[in-house]
Amino acid sequence: MSAVASAPALRVTGLRKAYQDVVAVNGLDLQVHAGECFGLLGPNGAGKTTTVEICEGLTAPDSGDVELLGMHWNSDAEKLRQRLGIQLQDTQLSEKLTVFETLRLFRSFFEQGPGASEAIALVQLEEKKNSRVGNLSGGQKQRLALACALVGDPDFLFLDEPTTGLDPQARRQLWDLIEQFKSSGRTILLTTHYMDEAERLCERVAIMDNGKQIALGSPRELIASICAEHMVAFSTGANSKALDIPALRRIAGVRDVRSENGTVEMQVTELHLAVPALLAELARQNIPLTELSTHSATLEDVFVSLTGRHLRDE
Repeated sequence: MSAVASAPALRVTGLRKAYQDVVAVNGLDLQVHAGECFGLLGPNGAGKTTTVEICEGLTAPDSGDVELLGMHWNSDAEKLRQRLGIQLQDTQLSEKLTVFETLRLFRSFFEQGPGASEAIALVQLEEKKNSRVGNLSGGQKQRLALACALVGDPDFLFLDEPTTGLDPQARRQLWDLIEQFKSSGRTILLTTHYMDEAERLCERVAIMDNGKQIALGSPRELIASICAEHMVAFSTGANSKALDIPALRRIAGVRDVRSENGTVEMQVTELHLAVPALLAELARQNIPLTELSTHSATLEDVFVSLTGRHLRDE
């Protein structure tokens, strides 16, 4: 494990990429500090994967500059490939090879790094060492893909939606592996639309929408930026059209109110005062409540506050 450099591990300036009439990345600026786990968040189609593929050297930008570990793809491609670990959103591995054969193959691409058996132990796949890739579960395949990304002993790790489609237990197992890598002082760029994942793993996150960065900061800073500690969601069934939304906005401590598809979401500062006031207001309007839930504000709520849409909206 090499020492963490003082310069930014990744600097992206004015990045732009279009596919015919669709602008995937539109003038993006990013800076990832050495030794941090940086999250790139946004809904499908926000430009996250295109951004990561450009940074990985897999896609050429239309304009802009990418400086990675103090180097550039147009002049230092061979050196960069030796120092990067990449887990794609959908890693396609030969299903006929065994786990050991797969790791031995990937290890042969790098000048240094752990042996195949050591990499297998790192991701806790010893019992599957001689199993064919096609016989692994989804979670085991994701752990194998992570081992392939780590087998070159990288300084910078790209993880594009690493836990999509996994069950909660498999997701947490991968989180533990990522945290072990992070604890060694290496740098990670993680894309995800799971907010609990970003809040647990990332020191800082950038939220993307329509190819642009719309927010940047630590998860705690971004959540604090909407000035609401809690979210209250409720439904009134067939009576939703009769609901007086402006009256809800006048409730003390309510920062914002949104109504969508029969569900009303309220950003509030003091839950113990807002909920009784809400119930009293609904009683005044003679509108029965059919469902009520509350939760602490999350990065998902930050995105809704900024765009009016949810992070998992297509």
